[in-house]
Amino acid sequence: MTDQAWAPIFDAPGTTGRAIRTPKTAELVARKLRSMIVDGELKDGDHLPHEAELMEHFSVSRPTLREAVRVLEAERLVEVRRGSRSGARVCVPGPEVVARPASLLLELSGATVADVYIARQAIEPAAARLLAENGTEEAFDELERIVDEAIPSSYESGTFGQTAARFHLRMVQLAGNATLALIAGMLHEIYERHTTNVTRERLATDVEKYDANYKLFVRSQRKLIKLLRARDGSGAFTHWQKHMVVAQSLVLSGREDTKVRDILD
Repeated sequence: MTDQAWAPIFDAPGTTGRAIRTPKTAELVARKLRSMIVDGELKDGDHLPHEAELMEHFSVSRPTLREAVRVLEAERLVEVRRGSRSGARVCVPGPEVVARPASLLLELSGATVADVYIARQAIEPAAARLLAENGTEEAFDELERIVDEAIPSSYESGTFGQTAARFHLRMVQLAGNATLALIAGMLHEIYERHTTNVTRERLATDVEKYDANYKLFVRSQRKLIKLLRARDGSGAFTHWQKHMVVAQSLVLSGREDTKVRDILD
């Protein structure tokens, strides 16, 4: 093929004309180990085979293997305890891995707590529908235990806001959609901290109103669980959408312009 014949390929939209970089051996080893974790061949808590075994298996030197492990460590896929004979341990990360960088980006963009709450309003009703249509009785039982046991206990201890946020997050996680669960997990830390601060303030300033809001919230949770058990996806969606609107007026009243950084510092 002539140089002129190659030109359309390099000049195609979206191409840069840069040379293709050949991955380093350590990157290839890290890629293979990463695939083993993703495919479940290596599970959370498993230890990687000893260095000698891995060096022989991949036909690489010790420095190359250690560089590959450092790549996985930077990705939070393995945990290495220095000086330990057990070596590297698989540590499957949760949403917290992306929560902190996401929080920083929200800070830099000037996002408010109201922005975060609106994002949650877009996620949670859809998750409630999915959970009603596809959830298991075990999932419904778990949510009911939170309402029956964790919520009353947290109300007595003054940590109701934190536990309420956990109910919201767990509901999305149980819906079975990994993408929704990841996004909800990213938003959880910001919202939980804000709700915890607000509920403490309300408890200190207006106990009667705080008590009324608590009872309203519990009734709403119980209604959601009833709709979930009835497999009423549309009803669950509509009810939780209304719940989020009411909760916004209670939690964000007078604090709509609070910056994300204000509650993370």
